[in-house]
Parts: sequence; structure tokens; C-alpha cells
Amino acid sequence: MDRFFGLSVFVSAVDNGSLAAAARAHGITPAMAGKHVAAIEAELGVRLLQRTTRKLHLTDIGLDYYQRSRLILDALDEADRSASQQQDQPHGTLRVSAPTTFGVLYLGQPVAEYTKRYPNVFVEMSLEDRYVDLIEGGFDMAIRIGTLPDSSLISRKFGESGMAACAAPSYLDKHGRPNDPADLRRYDCLAFSKATSAGDWSFTDRKGKTVTVSGPPRLKADNMQMLLAAALDGGGIVYGPTFLLREHIASGRLEQVLPDFATKSLGIHAVYPSSRMLGTKVRCFVDILERSLGKAPL
Repeated sequence: MDRFFGLSVFVSAVDNGSLAAAARAHGITPAMAGKHVAAIEAELGVRLLQRTTRKLHLTDIGLDYYQRSRLILDALDEADRSASQQQDQPHGTLRVSAPTTFGVLYLGQPVAEYTKRYPNVFVEMSLEDRYVDLIEGGFDMAIRIGTLPDSSLISRKFGESGMAACAAPSYLDKHGRPNDPADLRRYDCLAFSKATSAGDWSFTDRKGKTVTVSGPPRLKADNMQMLLAAALDGGGIVYGPTFLLREHIASGRLEQVLPDFATKSLGIHAVYPSSRMLGTKVRCFVDILERSLGKAPL
């Protein structure tokens, strides 16, 4: 039997909840749909679906196989569209994972531009401050900030953000202002727990010497907006991206500490599975991100 057709029947059966529905979608009999799925199971030597009279249930192996099969069929569909010279007009659904705070502050406008420019694409945006498995989660791409771990993912940098340490003026009036990075050890430090090394803050002096201040923070959280709120209320010194802190520094609600020391810069990247190459819908979205956010450090 045709393996790709069999995969299509299997995925359709899962999507529609029955072999009968998959059969109707592909113009075959329910018995033939069952044979296609059974042939895949026989070749693999595993059970993918548990069948009852009313519903299909994926086994654990079946769930993983379904997710990977969908990627294969999506890639085949994209290849067909490319061969039909439709590559300049993306189709389908773009599924994106992005950090919560960055997404809230910066992705609304690029996504709106993308959906207006490409009306045949639907966007599903998932905002969460953790590294997700793109294959397992069914994402086409993710936006990641900072140092990227070694992986099979392909990355494309489209922006950059600086880092800064700052606190409410009331906090600094009470506790004094640090003169050297080492002084930070005696302050209440507010750290982002999802950073590559939470609580390790780096500062470089004018001679090029870098000092990393490490130690248990007074407050550690997995959301930068929560840490920002604590800093604004005088809870301590927060170390975070300038794209979040700049507005509050400019307004005077926060005061940058150690301004004579340079901090590291964070790359903002689009990452996607290498097995998909750079699909049209992903490429077009990243192009818009570069135009919108890549002109200057955030």
C-alpha cells in the first residue's frame, strides 16, 4: 500500500475521531481505511490505535507517531505547494512558541502585519517562559532570547537586547548605591530563574575585565514581569533585559545601578526544526520580525 496515503488516512482518522470519517475524507471504504492503518501497525510491530465501537484512542507510541506523521505530511504539502509555484503565498497554520513578556510587549504588531499580509495563514501563538520541544509540541518555530543550547535546531538571529541592573530609587536611598559589582552580594537581588545561569550577573569594566556576581538571589521567579513589579515596589535590584526595563528607567521609576559597567547582550533568535528547513510561512514571519524589531537593540 502507498505509505504516504496510509499516513494520511491514519492522521485523518485521529483528527476526525474515526476510521469512517477518514474514509469519507479520502473517498475509500471504512474497511479499506482500517486496512491502511493495520498495514502501518503490522510493519512497525506496534499498536497505534485502540479501537472501540464509538471512538479511537491513541496509544503512547501512537501519539508520538501521529505528531511525527503530521510533520511529514505538512512538509510534503509544503513541497507540493512549492512545486506548484505557490511558495510566495504561505498557507496553513503557523504555530509559534515565544517568551511571555517579550510576546506581550513586541509580537502583537508583527503578528497583525503577518496576518493582514498573508490572509491564508492562521497563527497560533503560545507564550510561556520555558524551553518547549518543538517537535513534541507541534510548533513550527520558537522565539528564544539569550544563549542557545547546542541542539539540532536551526536558528536565525533577528534582534538583540541589552541587559541592565536597576532598582527603585527609594530602595537605593535606603540601602545605598553599589559602586562595584561585588557590592551586589549584600543587596536583595531579584533573578529570573529561567536564565541560563539564574543569579549569575556579568559586568565588564572599562578595561575589559568581566566580573560575574553569583549567589542565591533574595527572590527568584520564572516571569520577568513579576520581578519588575517587585523592583518597582522597592523589593531589591533586578537584572533583566533592557526591552523590559528601559521605559521605567527613562521615567525615573527605576534607577540603573553600576551604569559605568557594560553588561552582556542577548541575541533574539527564531529557531525551527532542521527537518523542516525554513518553510515559507516561517520565513515570511521571520522577515517581518527582522523589519519590525531588528533595526536597533531593544
